[in-house]
Amino acid sequence: MSLPTTLLLGFIAGVTIVFGLPIGRLRRPAASLRIVLNGIAVGVLLFLMWDVFAAAWEPIDTALTAAHDHSGGLGPIFGYGALFAGGLTVGLLSLVAYDRYLVRGKERSDRGGPGTMAVTERASGITTWAPARRLALMIAIGIGLHNFAEGLAIGQAAASNAIALATVLVIGFALHNATEGFGIVAPLAADKDAAGADIRPSWGFLFAMAAIGGGPTFVGTAVGHSFTSEPVSVVFLTLAAGSIVYVITQLLGVAARSKRNDLVAYGLLIGLLAGFITDAVVTAGGV
Repeated sequence: MSLPTTLLLGFIAGVTIVFGLPIGRLRRPAASLRIVLNGIAVGVLLFLMWDVFAAAWEPIDTALTAAHDHSGGLGPIFGYGALFAGGLTVGLLSLVAYDRYLVRGKERSDRGGPGTMAVTERASGITTWAPARRLALMIAIGIGLHNFAEGLAIGQAAASNAIALATVLVIGFALHNATEGFGIVAPLAADKDAAGADIRPSWGFLFAMAAIGGGPTFVGTAVGHSFTSEPVSVVFLTLAAGSIVYVITQLLGVAARSKRNDLVAYGLLIGLLAGFITDAVVTAGGV
């Protein structure tokens, strides 16, 4: 399959993430809807976490089986194991460190006092964002890392002229990305300013989040068409896993404060089922 056609497939698979964006601009959504949306986001991310870990662990599992059957050595086990542990560590702890940096910058700016102007200049940009916007950015980053790995799979299938497989992958990943858009914008539905008034994110902000979350599908497709590397896939998958784990903990904190476990459970169920149903489309293609 030619590179232009492959890139078109990657674009189609990634662009569907915009379908969930309008949720972020709901005007004064009911409190119950906000809780359900948060639960859906957690459900989608829980599915993605399972999906990412399963894919990242597969080379290690294969190496362990080969070692057990005396058809392989210990090198691949330790090699892929190191990549797995390293990617997971960086993906999780880098977001922890970055979030703490943003919070400290916001606190310094809010305190004022001598040198406030200099502090404010350093705290401009992302450090001035509300927690909901920062959380949406972190979700987009985690999903983007995951989607880069998906793009690699599309590009590799297209490069090997497995047209039917590439088509099924595009359909399945496009459905995946459509649900992931809801996960990104769900925290924004409950965003408020210091006075307690609802904040509606601009379309520019929403499309920027879509580019961060869905754009790597296109980039991964381009890379996968000309370059195949299982270790690279493991690295990006585990980076995504680590970041998704951190984001889930943040969303669960928001869910706990709602004190409506029933609505959270409904959202979780919807998000999980949406993830597994879209994954079934990919599996139906023999992947």
